[in-house]
Amino acid sequence: MNVLLLGAGGREHALAWKLAQSPGMGRFYALPGNPGIAEHAKPVEGVALSAHQSLVAWCRAQAIDLVVVGPEAPLVAGLVDRLAEAGIAAFGPTAAAARLEGSKLFTKELCRANNIPTAAFGRFTTPDAAFAYVQAQGAPIVVKADGLMAGKGVVVAFTVEEAISAVEQVFAAGGAEVLIEEFMEGEEASLFCLVDGETVVPFGSAQDHKRAFDGDLGPNTGGMGAYSPAPVLTPDLEARAIAEIVVPTAKAMVALGAPYRGILYAGLMLTAAGPKLVEYNCRFGDPECQVLMPRLESDLLAVLDATAHGRLAEAEVRWSPRSALTVVYASRGYPGSYQTGLEISGLAEAGAVEGVLVFQAGTKRVAAKLVSNGGRVLNVTGTGRTLAEARSRAYDAAARIDWPEGFYRSDIGWRALK
Repeated sequence: MNVLLLGAGGREHALAWKLAQSPGMGRFYALPGNPGIAEHAKPVEGVALSAHQSLVAWCRAQAIDLVVVGPEAPLVAGLVDRLAEAGIAAFGPTAAAARLEGSKLFTKELCRANNIPTAAFGRFTTPDAAFAYVQAQGAPIVVKADGLMAGKGVVVAFTVEEAISAVEQVFAAGGAEVLIEEFMEGEEASLFCLVDGETVVPFGSAQDHKRAFDGDLGPNTGGMGAYSPAPVLTPDLEARAIAEIVVPTAKAMVALGAPYRGILYAGLMLTAAGPKLVEYNCRFGDPECQVLMPRLESDLLAVLDATAHGRLAEAEVRWSPRSALTVVYASRGYPGSYQTGLEISGLAEAGAVEGVLVFQAGTKRVAAKLVSNGGRVLNVTGTGRTLAEARSRAYDAAARIDWPEGFYRSDIGWRALK
């Protein structure tokens, strides 16, 4: 089977690493890829990820059997629709189905219409109306921009003044509408499900760390680390979340004429009243994918292909009982301004630690040197019989990397280990 993987981050490196192990793999390409992905898949040159027409033509010319879409932007922009029109199979939802991530307002209204547990909310097209709602509700309260925000379009405001400032920022940035939600008490967890129409198959759990600094302090980021499985998401809670949240969503999308096909990532809040939906993502999480792939024992290519072709019910999904934990090594200054082009060394020494994989995210090659090329640059992933062992190995490996301009949190996994 000839495969094209789209994306350039740590998520895609983890997918490439796992896909390359499939006995069914033929020619394997990546666009745009990164130096780590290039160890498994041949980089595609001369085609832009955003140039859908050229991308489809390239897939036809190369007899691509399956396109695996890593990031959310091409999904929301309708790449899967263009591929389908050309008769090319893709793992990922259509644009209509990807609205579950592309529009927080769409998802909230779908939840309201189908009695899916989620936070109470209001939606506003003018700042004054939003200000009045915030003042009436009080704080803490959550302010969200609609649309794709790379994991950073959410402000958890602990004062009314902070919420009003967040509303002002949304409209100042050109947002047409703002979503304001009740603050939900509880612990967050990530639940992944493969979905093919109304067929839903659980595909692992994780917990990530959004704040930039130790102790869950600092600004929100795209994720500074994660671990899997999530002990807090017990089998009973997972079953309840699937029955009360994911399955009704899948059925609702079928009823809307936009059946979902791909991975559906449900961000959950585990409240005293049970699991509630925080938000959906229409692709694998990053860095959650980096702890799921090392635990997956099944043939990933076979599973993704079955989903893409409407045969999910036939797919075999097996997981290792081992734990995995990843530490994100980021550019100093992230998620604010930061430098790029700074040399990184020691990856071989880090990867030599037992049970460790180093996935590259924001990197590039300049001559013979590996240099930083983004905010989140490396994912140092440890596996072990226990979460504590996985964590110890990940931090042992991270300490062997020589990159003075980088930083990482020292407390990934603290919730599960406390």
